Amino acid sequence: MSAQPIFAGDLSRLPTHGFGPKSTTWWGVIAFFLIEGTFFVLAMAAYFYLMNQEQLWPPPPVRPPDLLAGTLFTLLLLVSEIPNSMVKRAAEHGRLREVRWLLVVMALIGTALLVIRGFEFASLNVLWYDNAYGSIVWTLLFLHATHIVTDWGDTIVLTALMHGRHGMEGRRFVDVSENALYWRFVWLAWLPIYLMIYWLPRWVS
Repeated sequence: MSAQPIFAGDLSRLPTHGFGPKSTTWWGVIAFFLIEGTFFVLAMAAYFYLMNQEQLWPPPPVRPPDLLAGTLFTLLLLVSEIPNSMVKRAAEHGRLREVRWLLVVMALIGTALLVIRGFEFASLNVLWYDNAYGSIVWTLLFLHATHIVTDWGDTIVLTALMHGRHGMEGRRFVDVSENALYWRFVWLAWLPIYLMIYWLPRWVS
């Protein structure tokens, strides 16, 4: 019986992490997009179904939501993509100092967004238990708010890790990059919801 060949080599120089499709985390984030995107689509379909059952939308005597808080939230969310893209790029190039301060910026933006979101709920001019319109509008806003909270919490954890002894670990840079990818889903998902909650009632009335 011939001996099996033995392959040996130095693997120490191989990378211990990868970005994009090379990362298992990236695939997990993409799968999460598909799952959570389905929830958003179903909630928006419910919104249009309920709207189709009413002659006026929102049904009287409810007034459309006030624009200030929701528009301010949307503008800040869009502006947040600037530091978000910067931190993603810095993480993929291993620039630790840049990643550290940009994560702090993103954490502060997340805090400001959550505060504004609180004012949004107060400016809807309807409570979730008043009627079907109120229920679906609150559901859409709350569903999106859970994603803001999730990414905000993840950003705070990553900020603490990158400022500590784990900051030099390659896989932490991958985590930062994928967290930035998740944030893009958060603001992209919000745009149609913003139009539905704040502008559609004004266009159809």
